[in-house]
Amino acid sequence: MKDLWGVLARQRDYRLVLSAGLISLTGDWLLRTGLAFQIYVMTGSTLASGGLLLASFAPTVLLGSLAGVFVDRWDQRKTMNVANLLNAAVLLPLLAVRGTGTIWIVYGVVLAQACLQQFFQPAEQSLIPVLVDSKQLVTANALNSQIRDLSRLIGAAIGGVLTAAGGLTLLAIVDAATFLLAVALLSAVRHRTERIRAITEAAGGAIRRLKAEWTEGLKLCVSGSGMRLLFVCCLVTGLGEGVMSTLFAPFVSTELGGDGKAYGLIVSSQAIGGIVGGLVAAAVGSRLPAATMWGVGALAFGLIDLTLFCYPLFSDSLIPAFVCMIAVGLPGAFAVAGMMTTLQCLTTDGTRGRIFGAIMAAEGVTVLLGIAAAGLLGEVVGIIPLLVFQGLGYVVGGVVILSRRRVLEPRPEPAAPLPA
Repeated sequence: MKDLWGVLARQRDYRLVLSAGLISLTGDWLLRTGLAFQIYVMTGSTLASGGLLLASFAPTVLLGSLAGVFVDRWDQRKTMNVANLLNAAVLLPLLAVRGTGTIWIVYGVVLAQACLQQFFQPAEQSLIPVLVDSKQLVTANALNSQIRDLSRLIGAAIGGVLTAAGGLTLLAIVDAATFLLAVALLSAVRHRTERIRAITEAAGGAIRRLKAEWTEGLKLCVSGSGMRLLFVCCLVTGLGEGVMSTLFAPFVSTELGGDGKAYGLIVSSQAIGGIVGGLVAAAVGSRLPAATMWGVGALAFGLIDLTLFCYPLFSDSLIPAFVCMIAVGLPGAFAVAGMMTTLQCLTTDGTRGRIFGAIMAAEGVTVLLGIAAAGLLGEVVGIIPLLVFQGLGYVVGGVVILSRRRVLEPRPEPAAPLPA
């Protein structure tokens, strides 16, 4: 706990960024939860609800790697503030939604916010390493991961209440307020990043420069054995995420015999473990190498997943599902904090944005592949075998990371020779 409070007490700018993230992410979750419910109520169509997922996910694939190039050019704090201000502004059209005839506005708002997120996330992940000491980076990333689970619990609960009380109008107003409050907090951050770029070059030169920087980001993702290993592991994770997001609801319904209420409670219970896991990871983070933390977390995550997906072969109780989903939060927090710290340590300021964006885009492609594969093979191969495959991906990934963790750790600069 000493490490945790050390980061929060001594790093004023990081504390402001963390608070801003908690507030804006809570707004994201309340809007996401409220929209999902409201769209289904308005249309009665699961296809319409699926359109929300597509609108929120497509920009990750189409824009992620390109957005990272611009993030490296701009001051991270200003980028995050502009994204928050635009997020608040694009919510205003929701006030005009009155029925199914104007539902296209909802899709437009979700798409616009997803595009802005492609700039916000790389900026945030690029800013954290310059706000805290390198020895505190794992702790900072663990806390950052924890607020995502906390915002999910708070936002999802508030979103349901606001939807019942005031519909889309109240959701839009409250979510916009969270973005504006986040802007106020980020404006108090003292750190400034200088980004020097030529602004007088011709259009052709600007396009060539943009293409060169975008291509460089893609190349940097696979430059060196450490980055290649990290890149491949992220692709495997994305594939598993696609399978899991597609098949977990059918798993609860078909294999566990649970209803919609049971599914919602099981899914939300993971956030409880994530909050506890984030605290533990933050408390011990500075004592463990980031790559070791990542490998152990991935391995344990996979083993718990395998337990979750295989136990229905022997029991039809829902209790083990709740236990596993809470338990998996701890290694999940370790894996996320360790992986993000490893990525930040393997990259340098000025390149993190494009590398992070390229990885996000590539991971998004594999998520889509996982969704497609699960949808096509679910009825042929079976739900449990495919989910077991997903769990094995984490187990194998964790073993590989631990066996090759030395290539994932930044090597210290060689000491200067002593004078003769």
